[in-house]
Order: sequence, then C-alpha cells, then structure tokens
Amino acid sequence: MEDPLDALRPLMATHSLDALIVPSEDSHQSEYVSARDKRRAFVSGFTGSAGLALITMDDARLWTDGRYFLQATKELSDRWKLMRIGEDPSVENWIADNLPSDAAIGVDPWCVSVEAAQRWEHAFSKKKQSLIQLSTNLVDEVWKTRPPLEIHPVVVQPLEFAGRSVAEKLKDLREKLAQENAYAIVIATLDEVAWLYNVRGNDVAYCPVIHAFAIVTDDSAFFYVDKRKVSAEVHQYLTKNGIEVREYGVVESEVALLASGELRYSSSRKDSQVEAPKDGEIGLTRNNENEAKENKSSFIWVDPGTCCFAIYSKLPSERVLLQQSPLALAKAVKNPVELEGLRKAHIRDGAAVVQYLVWLDNKMQDIYGASGYFLEPEGTNKRKRSETMKITEVSASDKLEGFRAKQEHFKGLSFPTISSVGPNAAIIHYSPNLKSCSELDADSIYLFDSGAQYQDGTTDITRTVHFGNPSAHEKACYTAVLKGHIALDSARFPTGTTGHALDILARVPLWKDGLDYRHGTGHGIGSYLNVHEGPQLISFRPHARNVALQPSMTITDEPGYYEDGNFGIRLENVLIVKEADTKFNFGDKGYLSFEHITWAPYQKKLMDPTLLTPEEIQWVNNYHSTCREVLLPYMDEHEIAWLKRATEPISS
Repeated sequence: MEDPLDALRPLMATHSLDALIVPSEDSHQSEYVSARDKRRAFVSGFTGSAGLALITMDDARLWTDGRYFLQATKELSDRWKLMRIGEDPSVENWIADNLPSDAAIGVDPWCVSVEAAQRWEHAFSKKKQSLIQLSTNLVDEVWKTRPPLEIHPVVVQPLEFAGRSVAEKLKDLREKLAQENAYAIVIATLDEVAWLYNVRGNDVAYCPVIHAFAIVTDDSAFFYVDKRKVSAEVHQYLTKNGIEVREYGVVESEVALLASGELRYSSSRKDSQVEAPKDGEIGLTRNNENEAKENKSSFIWVDPGTCCFAIYSKLPSERVLLQQSPLALAKAVKNPVELEGLRKAHIRDGAAVVQYLVWLDNKMQDIYGASGYFLEPEGTNKRKRSETMKITEVSASDKLEGFRAKQEHFKGLSFPTISSVGPNAAIIHYSPNLKSCSELDADSIYLFDSGAQYQDGTTDITRTVHFGNPSAHEKACYTAVLKGHIALDSARFPTGTTGHALDILARVPLWKDGLDYRHGTGHGIGSYLNVHEGPQLISFRPHARNVALQPSMTITDEPGYYEDGNFGIRLENVLIVKEADTKFNFGDKGYLSFEHITWAPYQKKLMDPTLLTPEEIQWVNNYHSTCREVLLPYMDEHEIAWLKRATEPISS
C-alpha cells in the first residue's frame, strides 16, 4: 500500500501548501472518534487518542503528550519525528521557526477548534505565514480504505436514569444565555448534545453518543442529525420536548442564518405564520427582519475549545461570545439520580472485577503454581508453566469483559481495556493486539485499566497485581503509588480549590524517592456518557486551574509509576466530591472532601507495610472492610472465600 505521505504531498502541491496539519479530532473536537475519523492514525501509524501530525514537503512530525511517548516511539516509522509535548517546541512555534515567511499551512477547519486555529493564526502572522481553511479534507482524498458511514439509532435515556427532564435543562440553559446577553448557543460537543436532550447513541466506539449538533435559542431548540438514525418514536419524543430534528449536513448554512436572526422553527408549531417547509428547506417566520434587529445587541455563544473553526467562521466575530459552554459544568455536577446510579454501577462493576481476579488467580495457580493476591512462602512460586495452558493480555481482557457483560444495565466497555504485562505496563495507554500481545507471566507485574458503560453510570478502575514474588523495588514503588492514592482520597480542602492545587498530594510520596509520572491524576467521568469528562480535572497542567471542584462532581484518583522496559503501576478509583464535616470553617468558605465509589481490593502482596503510616494502614483496612460488605451479595461461595482472604486486615 502506498505510504499516505507520498499520496498527500502531490495534493498539497496542487493546493499550494507548504504544510498540512492533520489533527486527531473530528468535527466535534472529540477525544475518541469513529473509525472513519481516525485520519491522523491513518497518515502516521500512531494509534493513540491524542496527537497532531504535521506534514511538509520533506518532513513529517507527530506531537503527543507524555502518556504516549513510548507508544509513539514503537508505532511511528522512521519517516516520522516524534515531538514530545512539554519538552519540544509546540507545533505553531516549530512552524514559525522552520518554515519560510509567507508559508501556507492547510487544515480542515471542521477538525480544529476555534481556540487552536486562532492560536495558530496569531503565531503564523508574526512571519506572515497563513492558515488556509481547506474546502475538502486531503486525507479523505487519499484514504482509499476509509471505513464507510454507519447508521446507529438514536435512543432515549429515560428520566429514571437521567434524573432531570429536557425541559428543566433547557430552562436552565436559557437562563444562562440571558445572564450573558446571548440569545443562542451552538453546541458541538457530542456528550453535551446527548446530555441536554437525554438521548444516547453508538456512533463512536465506547462512547454512547450521536454525531449531532444542537442550536438552542431563547425560544427554539434544534437537533442536527442524520435523520435515518431517528425512529418515529424518538422523533415524537424530541418533538414533544420542543426539539426540531434537522439534517446533520445543514448545520453550516443554518448557523449563518442564526447570525441574521432568520433561523426559526418550522411552521409545524401552532404559532407559526408561514407554510410548512418542504423536506430539507429551512423554516422561517415573516418577522425575521424585526427579530434580527432586536437581536443585534445579543450574542451567539460558542465554546472556543469544542466548536470547530468551520462553524465559527460562519458567524460575525463581533456577535460571538467565546466562552466555555455552560453545559460543561452543568453536566459535570451530577444530580442525585445520576449519583445514585453511578454508585450502583460501580458496585456491580466491582463485583465483575473481583470475579475476574478470582478467575485470574485460579488460572495462574493452574499454569504457574502462582497466586496473585496471597503471598505464598518463599520458594513456592517456582516457574512451572503448563505448556497446555496460557493467558494472554487479550484473552484476559476478553474474560474481564465477559464478567462485566453479565451485570445489569451493561451496554459495553467505556474504553479499550489496558491489559498489560511487564514492559507493556510501562506504556501508559497500552492497547494489546491479538497478533502481538504478551502472555501473562508469574514473574512480572500485570496492570489492567478498564471500565464499562452501564445505563446508570460509567466506570473506570485500575488495579496492579503480581503473581510471583515481587522485588523489594517493585513493592516500594507500588506502596509509594498507594500512599499518593490514599493522600488524595483522604484530602479535605476549602471550597474554590482546583485540581491543580490537589495534584501534588498524589505525587509527594513518589517525589520523596525521586519518582513521578507523566499523566494527570484525575479526570471527570460521565453518567452513561464519556469516560473522560471535563471541565474539572486533577493535573499539574495549567488548565487544571480553570475550574474549582464542586460538590457532586465526579473525579478519578489515579497516580502511577512507569519504569520504561520493566513495569508499570497505576491505582485508580472514582470519587464523588462532597461537602466535608470539619471542626472549624475558616473564612466561612466551607470545605470539601471525597467519597470513593469504586470497590475492588488492592493487592496486599505488593504492599510494603513498613512504608505505610498507621493512618494509611487503617485506610486500607477500612476500604477492604467496605469492599467485603458491598460485594459479598454478588459472590458465589468460592468467590466469597477469596474476597474474605484478599481483604483481611494488614498490620505494620
């Protein structure tokens, strides 16, 4: 097959381009995209979820962050140069410094956010370089095996799981618009559209979302989606909630009409004064001119981080309010029904994880005579592999999915399972491949990071185990990660604190030994939505300062340590932010703390109790005690015996 670089460069010359930027994102700036939108992976060979490719006539570079340095090194051919974000110059700075003045840099404006495009334009302008908005995506023109468009149905998320009606959410949204002197908002983020309209889909693997846009005005609501995905029942549901369904492809032209005040409901509404438009036409009222004049002092709200540049370019810049979507925070602060659903989903998920660990422990004993969660006497874990049996990273991952699939409300996985042994565990976002995956080894650490989509909640958990006799170094590293994990879980902090301030708590135990990790410590998690959800996060990165943690937000607690070529360790629970009961209330700020809702034992074998404080030991014992309490009803007799043994108290 022809290398995409060789196919793209003649096309670039035809368009008079000096360089082509190929982002990872789709038209909705999604982290995870459908197979047909994986353009950056196609051109570069790098399959991680985050990255940006730059192609010039004689160079090709791939930017990605610390989670993917090892993976990118393995996947990129020698025609590509890896650029490490945080260590190497940014893409805009590299272009400004290495391409000639008046250079033309092309990009598909549907695949880049307003924020990124404006940043690039500013950097390029310093040398009179220009960002060119291409009318077609050049990668699509050379991608002969691009996966076809698939049609998946839109489904309604019932109120018993959503917790709040569409009417309530629209009312809150319109109040936010009024507060900001905006009369409309363009919503491009897939999970925000799904959350606002209480619908779900299957257009992106692992994410229950639909490829759709939404426009909401002070008196209208539109849903731009491939109408083939909308059944009569769902259409009726949307109409009943005041939402008009329109074709996905007309959103670009209708955004332009929105700016002129001409975008209105079709005349199917009782108060309309015009004839109903034919299919594909845009319904307008006779009072558009007056309404447009009235709205000239108002703004159209656009989120610069999630709206694509193509949509923004259809709007007069002086009429646009560039500000984070109000739905981001509204979605992040879970309502009581969503919180209860998340708690229940995590209990069932914990049961599946424990059943998997019991199965894995038994299999490793059969194959190697090695036990996972129980430390055997020195010398009993001699390698005696059975040649008739083996467990691979992929077969283990499949087995875990099988246990989850038996749980109530299971809809699928929430991301590709990271099932990794030894050196593979040091690749932070490793994804095992059936053809090249490793076999589980009694002498190596095994890390699995996995989660599921249940209709009442999304889960994400990481545990690290060893089936032989871990070294003192491995135990010390695991214990340092555990100490950081406990420190964050146990934190109490004043209202207004951001995740940037809390990130250090999980790192201090590692820093004491000169260790660290290259990823953030926590991300939000959806309610049967995306496993990575903002705007809140716990991270060392500056944008973690932007949003303070609030009660009823969800956040993960996942410090780690990765030793290239040797092993990786990560521990992860999901937390709910809650109000803290403190003895004092300095400054009348109010204080917050965390409630952990993930339930699966930690491996006592990998702990060095002498490195734990009495308070940390008590935390582990209390956590394990609650694990027994909440998970025993889901276990059979054999699993109960295992769980009781795995959660026996530890002492120093």
